[in-house]
Amino acid sequence: MPEKDHKKQLLKLREALDYQEDGKLSEFACKSRFAIRKREEEGIVQGHRQEFSIDTDRILHSLAYSRYIDKTQVFYLIKNDHITHRVLHVQLVSKIARTIGRLLRLNEDLIEAIALGHDIGHTPFGHDGESFLSELCQAHHLGPFLHSIQSVRFLQRIERKGRGWNLTLQVLDGIFCHNGEIHLKALSPDRQKDFDQLEKEMKTKEADPHIDIWPMTLEGCVVRMADTISYIGRDIEDAIRLGLIRREEIPRVCKEVLGDKNGTIVYRLVEDLIINSLDKPFVSFSDEVAEALRELKVFNHERIYCNAKVKEQTPKVRLMFELLFEKFLSDLEKGNENSDIFTGFLDGMADEYMNNTPPAGMVRDFIAGMTDEYFLNQCKKHLIPEIRISRFI
Repeated sequence: MPEKDHKKQLLKLREALDYQEDGKLSEFACKSRFAIRKREEEGIVQGHRQEFSIDTDRILHSLAYSRYIDKTQVFYLIKNDHITHRVLHVQLVSKIARTIGRLLRLNEDLIEAIALGHDIGHTPFGHDGESFLSELCQAHHLGPFLHSIQSVRFLQRIERKGRGWNLTLQVLDGIFCHNGEIHLKALSPDRQKDFDQLEKEMKTKEADPHIDIWPMTLEGCVVRMADTISYIGRDIEDAIRLGLIRREEIPRVCKEVLGDKNGTIVYRLVEDLIINSLDKPFVSFSDEVAEALRELKVFNHERIYCNAKVKEQTPKVRLMFELLFEKFLSDLEKGNENSDIFTGFLDGMADEYMNNTPPAGMVRDFIAGMTDEYFLNQCKKHLIPEIRISRFI
């Protein structure tokens, strides 16, 4: 069969899949054929892959996704191979969210793309790194650094030497609105959005990082809930493994409602969310489970994330961020083209990025994309005092 006929046959198969969604998916799901891209691509229109599946593939093949492999989730500078890194976290979010989405009859391709891309913009050294980089950005008049916005920036404006991946609005919106740190019992989609609205919301978020912006799809809402489900018990297991807490310290009401092991916690949260969201235009936990989850978040914050042992290296890491930022900013201002910010990041970058990004913004983007190891190697290379690797056990 000629290649042209092959393509026609594959196109018909994809079109059939698109229209099967009408009978298969919930009335509240986002159908693949309603995907919105900023630029139409002939290869997509005539290809065999569904829209959101293409976005998943593009995220998986991005350079930023490859760097998940050595980015901190919570605990950094730890010699323990079994502590969660961000590459595992996003896979857990994807699996949990797709399980929920399947039972709610939502679009699993859209869920997977949002889940795998939601933390692309995270800095080295987790939320501490994000905080340090944000302070530097504000000191250089860039506004606060937010990893959710940086994820969109990487995927749309930095990857592929500034050309970006031309992802769908629904995926980018879900990535931007994924904030699993804010506690909510229920979440409803804000469906009336376009690319202009997304840009406005990102500017609003930069102006007030505490404002809560909700996803435009129910699939985005599911990923946001799954983000919390994936880390809340897993962080407890990691903390127990490192000797930071003991299992019997978990609050009694949390153990009674959710259990005291990650597997049980995940199962009960997923089960409750499905039961309370079935055939509804929103996702929701029951009152009892939502309150137990809120209390567990408080416990994690006080006993794990703010634990003095976890923060032992914080002053040194902050100093390293400051020194690296100033080093690369100085290289840009001096035109030092032998610097790694030129050779490893800006070389070949599109004119649109170069002309519209201030030097401090280029440094922000370079540092935000680093893995923990690359960051430490840069510090060693530039004679910044090496940090002692700590152990809790």
